[in-house]
Order: sequence, then C-alpha cells, then structure tokens
Amino acid sequence: MFTGVLTALVTPFRGDAIDEEALRRLVDEQIAAGIDGLVPVGTTGESPTVTVEEHIRVIEIVVQAAKKRVPVIAGTGSNSTRETIELSAAARKLGVDGILLVTPYYNRPGQEHLYRHFKAVIEAVPLPAILYNVPTRTASDLLPDTFARLAELPQVVGIKEATGSITRAAQILARVGDRVAVLSGDDPLTVPLYAIGGKGVISVVSNVAPAAMSGMWDAAVAGDWKKARELYFKMAPLAEGLFVEVNPIPVKAALAMMGRIADEIRPPLYPLAAQHQEKLRAQLREAGVL
Repeated sequence: MFTGVLTALVTPFRGDAIDEEALRRLVDEQIAAGIDGLVPVGTTGESPTVTVEEHIRVIEIVVQAAKKRVPVIAGTGSNSTRETIELSAAARKLGVDGILLVTPYYNRPGQEHLYRHFKAVIEAVPLPAILYNVPTRTASDLLPDTFARLAELPQVVGIKEATGSITRAAQILARVGDRVAVLSGDDPLTVPLYAIGGKGVISVVSNVAPAAMSGMWDAAVAGDWKKARELYFKMAPLAEGLFVEVNPIPVKAALAMMGRIADEIRPPLYPLAAQHQEKLRAQLREAGVL
C-alpha cells in the first residue's frame, strides 16, 4: 500500500513554536519533487520533544497541505500503549492515510509484549500501519518471527526496518515480503534493500534531495540498476553527512543552509556543531541541492 520514497519530515520551529508556513511550504516542495508519501512527527519530526497538542497540530497541517496528493502516514507511536492509541485516534480523525508505530522505548517489552502492544493499538484504531523497528534508539528489537505474526493482521501493511542490517531485512523479506512492504529506515541501505525486494524507504535524505531519492527508487523499479547505482553513489556522501550528529540535527542544519527553515531544534538536542558546518555545506553542493 505504501511504497517508494516516503519523507520522514522535519518539524520546523521558529521562536520555539511550530513554523506552520515553513511546514506547509515543505509539504508542497516535497510533493512537487515527486515524493511518494510524507511521514510527519516521527524521529526526524522530533516527536519526543513536541507537546501532544503540537504533535496533533503538525499532523493536521501536513494532511491539509498534502490535499490527498500523496499518502500521509503519521508517527503516533510512544512507549505507552494508551497514549499510542490516543494519538492514533486523533490522527485518524484528521484524515491520515496510515500510522507509523515505533516499538515502545525505555520500557523494553519482550516479544510477546510487543505483539500484544501493536495488536491492541491496531484493534483500537484500525488504520493501515507501518511498524517501526529502530533498536539503537528504543532498546527494543522487534524480531522477524514476531513481525511475521503481526503481519497476519490485515492492518499491518509494512515495516520501517532500521536496524542497519541487510541480513535482518532479508530475514523479514523471506518471511513476509510477499505480503507487506519492507521499507528501509536507513538511507545508506536503500538500493541494497531494493535489490532484494524492499519496497521503498522512509528517508531523512529526501528532506533535502527529494528528486534524487525519488529518481533512485523509480530507476530501481524500472530495472535501470545502472542509474539507481549512480544516484546512490552520488547521494552517499550527503547520506553520511546528514548523520554526522544524531538525526535530525544535521538535516535541519542542511535545510537552514538551503533557506527552507530556521536552524532551530528542541533541547536536549542543539544545532549542528561549528566544525561540521562547512563539510555539510560542501556535501550539499556536491549533491547538487545547494
């Protein structure tokens, strides 16, 4: 259902408030560049540090600005099953096309607990759901067999696989790749994952280079692996630069350099360190986006 390049959209701030004008502009620019979907208030959208009211407002703005031109899959996961259900229900009322559900962080639930958590959310709010596995951030790892069980639920349509392991992605594809979309959660693994049956990426890089990331996917789908590889290698230095500090610090700095947003981020994260600024600027130029 959700395939291709889905942008893990930043949340622009100005004066410690959501910059609604900048957010709407980003949505329009992303869609014009050929992006396949938008994912607001995930990790890149600073979901841990927006208030509940801001979280819901960001979703509302993105849904309104997208105008059904592309799917909007809202990040609604948290480390509380009750809060996840409440955010998901609010997103449903706003008209999202799907929800992105991260494994509960800090609590460290076991595999059976993860199964019951996701099942409870999906039964309470029956929207198409992409599950999000990023154990380096959550200390909770959704294992392939557990995901295969969850993939039997009709609302589970995909997984954002962000372990950084092509082996793990292959294990999931072998089990359920014919039933759900396995999406890369790591920009450096896009083309390798496409080559073994992945159906797209939830991308940080596409915030700044949506046309190139979309072109990479389109080439792979068309079987033009030469072009896909060329774009992949061209984007590789930028993909590295956008993770020189923890996401979303570098991508917000990059968008600020491009004049798209203010270079403002919520503590405990702070703007990109000075020693990384010029290298990132050079990588943006090399990628042809600055």
